[in-house]
Amino acid sequence: MRKWICTLVALAGLTGAAGMILSAADAHLLPDIRVQRAANLMLIHAVAALALCGLALLAPRRGGWFASAAGALLSGSLIFACDMTLRAVHGARLFPMAAPLGGSLLILGWIIVTISAAATLWPSPGGTGDQNTEK
Repeated sequence: MRKWICTLVALAGLTGAAGMILSAADAHLLPDIRVQRAANLMLIHAVAALALCGLALLAPRRGGWFASAAGALLSGSLIFACDMTLRAVHGARLFPMAAPLGGSLLILGWIIVTISAAATLWPSPGGTGDQNTEK
């Protein structure tokens, strides 16, 4: 599980870097609201994924849920942002229905965040929540 979380952290770092590259492109090369929104989308979800990876490490029994949410947010933001950027630069789509798919993955990721938090607080059959959340 730890390797998967470290992989997600690395992907979040790349997503954040891509968001900064898009921010620079918007500021200096291609001022377009779609590029700016794509950059913001990637930056916000990169930070959210990093936070979720931290929670996955803190709540090991439910960590897979938090890691899944991080994966959904990173995947969704990448697909959505790439589609918006390609539309701004080339007037073409990434693939048909890319934006709705990316948006749906983002929504799903945030729903998984909610379920993960609730599952971590919910008592297990042994009578306690996750061992690190009882402090």
